[in-house]
Amino acid sequence: WDKEYFASDYYDELYNIAVHLIKQGKAFVCDLTADQMHEYRGTLTEPGKESPYRNRSVEENLELFEKMKNGEFPEGKCTLRVKIDMSSPIMCMRDPVIYRIMHKSHHRTGDKWCIYPMYDFASPLLDALNGVTHSLCGPEFEERRPLYNWSVDNADRFENPPRQIEFARLNVKNVILGKRFLKKLVDNGQVSGWDDPRMKTIAGMRRLGYPPEALKEFINNAGISKTLSTVEYEMMEHFVRDYLKTHTE
Repeated sequence: WDKEYFASDYYDELYNIAVHLIKQGKAFVCDLTADQMHEYRGTLTEPGKESPYRNRSVEENLELFEKMKNGEFPEGKCTLRVKIDMSSPIMCMRDPVIYRIMHKSHHRTGDKWCIYPMYDFASPLLDALNGVTHSLCGPEFEERRPLYNWSVDNADRFENPPRQIEFARLNVKNVILGKRFLKKLVDNGQVSGWDDPRMKTIAGMRRLGYPPEALKEFINNAGISKTLSTVEYEMMEHFVRDYLKTHTE
């Protein structure tokens, strides 16, 4: 990569977007506890109930959110939520929480913040702030795409918002591809590193001599799908051999 980014680099901008949502009447400080929020949320077949704090004035919400930021409330006292639709069939659209209080020192920002943005709010905005055009992710994020789009659209500052596209994992038979499993092999010293030729990482395959063009052709032929799929290892080797036959000097 060209640059390493941290979400914490953008806490000020995320906070400003949250304030913008409050000023637009689209966010409110809610005093419901986690248990109460779960009760108000409803079920897949029953609509939820609006929080009794949903109609606080803009001025009151701005004041309370400022107090949250200044550390005047204990953890769990309140959250910042956005107003969407408590009867939505998509559960994550039922007035989700976008900020919570957490009195813990951050490894990069220290004690500057005691409120932190939730992943579903921060992730799409970080994509947009960094000029990401397409956010590629697993199928488990498909149901959360409406919230991704809502967060970006209601920030009112991105002319070309990113587009989230979901696709399923492509497995190769009898090959370990999961990062947490590969990490165990590296940490336990069972391989020489992430670029060990036995590892089917990009670095490992590069060291083994696999041409990038062959891997691209393999992926193109395997196809992209929303359904989990597994291909034979020989299929990948076929495209490597086929490329080397016509491109070796």
